[in-house]
Amino acid sequence: MLRSLTNLFRAGRARFGEALCLQVREAAGTDGPRIAPQQCVSGEPDTEQSDPEQSDSEQSDAGQAASERASSEQGSAVVEFTFLSLLLMVPVVYFVVTIGQIQGGSFAVVGAADQAAKVYVTQKDASRARAAAEQAALITLADYGHPGERASVDVGCDREDCLSAGTAVTVTVKLTVPLTMVPFGDALHLDAAHLNSSATQIVGRFQ
Repeated sequence: MLRSLTNLFRAGRARFGEALCLQVREAAGTDGPRIAPQQCVSGEPDTEQSDPEQSDSEQSDAGQAASERASSEQGSAVVEFTFLSLLLMVPVVYFVVTIGQIQGGSFAVVGAADQAAKVYVTQKDASRARAAAEQAALITLADYGHPGERASVDVGCDREDCLSAGTAVTVTVKLTVPLTMVPFGDALHLDAAHLNSSATQIVGRFQ
């Protein structure tokens, strides 16, 4: 009895599988996916097959997405590099410009003191000698691009008569170098350096 029921169940299952496979074949037509005979017999047809064109399309989309992502990352790197370069280069450039201004100011005060001392000892009157020395110092500073308003000239002698023969005349020039490209720097007294230089000349015996 049990064996006959088992055989009947198997026969019904096989016929059901054949009918299902036939329906699937009719629905798919001639261009549909091919179904293996064992799938029809088992009653579990697997109609999902890998499509080569769909696989190639998915691979192409994935490659295009990866390329777009790499291009976006490259663009971000360029922007970051530009921003960091500006952030670092601006202070460096400003530092170099400021150092150049200070160096130029040091050359200016050295040359101004030397020229002022030489001009002073060639004069015969003390008042005129001082005025001529100041004028020579201002002209020298102007040649280096520094205004006379930021400079001062001091004259000293080792004797009471500064123009007597053998007198050592010392001229000291002081200069204030401001910070460049700083708004309201004069009002805020923002100076880069305070420079000074001295030069000594001997008054000759024969003038």
